Amino acid sequence: MFMRKWYDKYLAVYGKPFCEIPRVIIEDIRSRLSGMQSDNPLISIVVIAYNEECRLASCLWSLSELQLAYPVEIIGVNNNSNDRTEDVFKMLGVQYYNEMKQSPGYARKCGLDYARGKYYFCIDADTVYPKNYVDLMMKKLLKPDVSCVSAFWSFFSDKSHSQIGLFFFELIRDVFLFVQHFKRPELCVRGMVFAFKTDFARQVRIRTDIRRGEDGSLALALKPYGKIAFLYHRQARPVTGYGTIGEQSLWNSFVDHVKIQGKGITRIFYKTDHYDDSEDNMVKK
Repeated sequence: MFMRKWYDKYLAVYGKPFCEIPRVIIEDIRSRLSGMQSDNPLISIVVIAYNEECRLASCLWSLSELQLAYPVEIIGVNNNSNDRTEDVFKMLGVQYYNEMKQSPGYARKCGLDYARGKYYFCIDADTVYPKNYVDLMMKKLLKPDVSCVSAFWSFFSDKSHSQIGLFFFELIRDVFLFVQHFKRPELCVRGMVFAFKTDFARQVRIRTDIRRGEDGSLALALKPYGKIAFLYHRQARPVTGYGTIGEQSLWNSFVDHVKIQGKGITRIFYKTDHYDDSEDNMVKK
């Protein structure tokens, strides 16, 4: 028998133009989000979005149903979108800011500039989050010797990616990340499942001169303030689309990942506090 998953309802509108989402769902999301906003937030939940008109509502719907033990604010960053991403933020009543310089680094920095919470949660608009995600991450983040926390994530199955295929793909990936995190935890951090102490991040700043890897770079810079912790709880596992592996088959994606990770694999056996930037990853001025 087919078993419903916690995220099925959010996927019902995932990928649909905002105008096709039933009005009753829009009003429910808007009402829930409004009721969550605190005038004195401990946590800033910051959603960055670039051309996410068809996925942003799903993400915000999942956030609207978080079960929270802490006061929060939810704010958005529209990162130079040329679709109706900004309209989705408006229609759902989310305070947002426009960042015209395009990159995840600029978007996350924009959110950090406006965040009022002591703790900052990075949220990607193409991802949906389970109801206990924030509270379970906070159990790690509240520890005095921790500067930031990351978690693992899953992909939702579709006609090109079967559940059984994803199970083995994620199992192998998770084992690799688990082994890698002992010496190179910064390489296991992904922005969509990343939270940190706001003041520490403001002291080291988020890099905007690189096209990708701003999340791991920030985690590395935060290490002097405390360790990079990881949460492996199944109830804190967000589900996302295929931006990180592309639309190719799981097998081809797996082969590509093996080739990439296989280069310099001995790195997992020793620590480092420095990485050289590759020329092709630098933002052109």
